[in-house]
Amino acid sequence: MTRDLHEEYQTCGTMGHLPIFWEQAVRRLSFPMSWLSGEYGDFTEWRRAARAKVMECLLTPPPPAPFAPQIIAEQDREGYVARKVVLNITADSRILSYLLVPKGRGPFPAVLLLHDHGARFDIGKEKMIEPFADRPERLASAREWAEVNYGGRFIGDELARRGYLCFCTDALNWSDRGGAGYEGQQALAGNLLHMGMSLAGLIAHEDLRAAEFVASLPEVDRTRIAAAGLSMGCYRTWQLCALTDRIAAGIAICWMSTIQGQMRPGINQTRGQSAFTMVHPDLYNYLDFPDVASIACPKPMLFYNGAQDTLFPVDSVEAAYAKMRWVWDSQGVGNRLETMLWDRGHVFDQAMQEAAFAWLDAKLS
Repeated sequence: MTRDLHEEYQTCGTMGHLPIFWEQAVRRLSFPMSWLSGEYGDFTEWRRAARAKVMECLLTPPPPAPFAPQIIAEQDREGYVARKVVLNITADSRILSYLLVPKGRGPFPAVLLLHDHGARFDIGKEKMIEPFADRPERLASAREWAEVNYGGRFIGDELARRGYLCFCTDALNWSDRGGAGYEGQQALAGNLLHMGMSLAGLIAHEDLRAAEFVASLPEVDRTRIAAAGLSMGCYRTWQLCALTDRIAAGIAICWMSTIQGQMRPGINQTRGQSAFTMVHPDLYNYLDFPDVASIACPKPMLFYNGAQDTLFPVDSVEAAYAKMRWVWDSQGVGNRLETMLWDRGHVFDQAMQEAAFAWLDAKLS
């Protein structure tokens, strides 16, 4: 009796962009550096070690340089002033940014705004702050994006009206720093790896520099700086809150899950391209997404996700929330962690904003 030789070896190695052994591989992830692992007895020591591991996995940082900011345009808006500011985010990149400064006497609380991905690259900072002195098509694109994703608001302008200084700039490949677009993301990420860097790591390093820039402004109360973002901006928000004590609180909207929840067929993170803006080599052998976010504890942190958001299965969101809840509760600061599933898709609409901004007012008062 002969046997089909196909029974002796794999005839297919991948399915749905995943290796056919993806379930086994995901099950092997044990996150030995998680606070929940029980391997650490001192929370401060765990935070130090976990933060150091994340920083290591960001790969080589770009060289620093003096910010040397220059205001190149200004617009008076009701209750605040909008400025276009050029600065050195690193020694490699001198970039354009938006800064909103409330009128009146400072110092003011501040919000570092971190824009989303959205597979939309013609705008970046303009997703968060209404542009001016720019091309009509960019203004139209920004307004359309705000209508679809932010309830018709530019959240930076909304926060500035409420008395917050706001700052936002472009991540590499967006708006004034664009060029590769969607199809070029993977090549850009691969080429950075050849240079000893990663795309996600570069974004994180630049976000850390942006936090330092905001803290350097004389108009800012350095004890009251928050970060906020939707989607990729959410990922950047909790990551930044974990990596620097310059940021005192975070508003993180629609990007939280477990790694197991993202490594499933059909999930956006498994398709490559955009995933390279949010994946760090080797990190997930040590820490899960909520483990990284938990390095921010005991800071006040707000996490909202959408129950109708197909990018993040509800069970994976709830599992991540439970992990973080355990951490904040373990340190006696459970009242500083706000988590909520809204009956929404992948958006940050006006009702969500009103709740989040009221929370921020209370935490930074």
